[in-house]
Amino acid sequence: MKPDHKTCSNTFPRLGLTTQIVTLASLSVLFGMVVMIAAALLFLDPPDEQESPAYGVARVAEAVHFVRAANDPVAVESSLSSLRSSGIPVELVPLTSLTLLAKPVRHVPLTTKLARRQLGVLRDITLLHGVSYGAAPPTQIIVQVDGERALVFDDVPRLDFWPMVVKPTMVFLFLILILGVLLSIYAARAIIRPLSEMARAATAFGRSPGAQEPLGRRGPKEIVQVADALNEMQARIRALLDDRTRMLAAISHDLRTPLTRLRLRSDRIGQVEMRAAMQRDIDQVSRMLDETLDYLRDDTKAEQPARIELASLLETICCDFADVGHAVSFEGPPRLVCEGRPRALSRAVTNVVENAVKHGTQVVVSLDMTIEGVIAIEVADDGPGIPQALQARALEPFVKLDQARSAGGFGLGLSIAQEIMKKHEGGIALMPNTPRGLRVRLSLPSQSAVPAVMPAKVA
Repeated sequence: MKPDHKTCSNTFPRLGLTTQIVTLASLSVLFGMVVMIAAALLFLDPPDEQESPAYGVARVAEAVHFVRAANDPVAVESSLSSLRSSGIPVELVPLTSLTLLAKPVRHVPLTTKLARRQLGVLRDITLLHGVSYGAAPPTQIIVQVDGERALVFDDVPRLDFWPMVVKPTMVFLFLILILGVLLSIYAARAIIRPLSEMARAATAFGRSPGAQEPLGRRGPKEIVQVADALNEMQARIRALLDDRTRMLAAISHDLRTPLTRLRLRSDRIGQVEMRAAMQRDIDQVSRMLDETLDYLRDDTKAEQPARIELASLLETICCDFADVGHAVSFEGPPRLVCEGRPRALSRAVTNVVENAVKHGTQVVVSLDMTIEGVIAIEVADDGPGIPQALQARALEPFVKLDQARSAGGFGLGLSIAQEIMKKHEGGIALMPNTPRGLRVRLSLPSQSAVPAVMPAKVA
């Protein structure tokens, strides 16, 4: 039994994009700190006990106590030598050799300040302030032994601050970098991947049968909301397309029937001129209706792509126009095979040729393959042509240009051809014909061509 989708969504609510990113960043930092502590414990050497300030303070206090209690100068010197060998410079000097400081010493190291503070709180240790001995480095500590002597310590063991901080910091930054890369990979997979799927689904919508499937509800809450909105939009578009299909069927039936009755009744009109004028109007309305239905009807999707012998197709179209008295000729190779929808391509070329024979006396349909491998179908006429400023508008639906190239209809022939070529991933272009007229180029992509030997062009 499959779990109910809504029940699962309510039981396990989806987290928002912001919540996921903040949670992942927080967990990454926490995990990085844990790993850093573990790495510090495993790989970083702990400081030597004899180099710590606490060890130095204890040795200073022991030396003061020993010197006070000792009566043998040899033992005192032996103890002081032991301190020097352990890294604590010390001297036993008379109080009279100390000099007063003119001004306080600046830039005293932090560890020296801590050592002085720890020695100052000891009950039996007396620190001497404001005096110095010899070179008097900033780390010097003077402790009074008795009324005549004092111990002078030039330094106590202290840790080097920067080596102690830099190494763990570098380890921490390296771990943060690794975790940041891992977080970026997760973000790319968990966030960008659903967005890429939406982009592909939106591009393929209405172009392939697989695009009819709804988008999956995966990813953060915001992406799921976008997927739901796109699914709803696709459903509305499909409903509109279904309504348009039903409307076209109704128009095709309900308008053609009265036109047929009008044509039959016009045959009974006794006046020849009136009958001919009425039949011309009926033919024009029928042609406009057919043109509009051809533009609105989207039946190219139902036609499956197939191998087309393009040269034969163009020759057939030229022969059909020549049979009714139009001067239409074909120039091109005797054979060129490509992939496409035969009926749609035939309609596109027929619309362009029909537009050419309306305005020209000589029409030439040529077929060629360019250097770039693009299949080019050109229809050239010797009519009045279209000004370059109006060529872009000529491809727009329901646009009629000046009277030089206007006739009965809604001006949808070139628009239908353009839509068909777009669905073949090709294009259409209007160019002036030399010395007079218009040249329309229909281009198909190079991948449409099926490899074959192309003979030389024939006139």
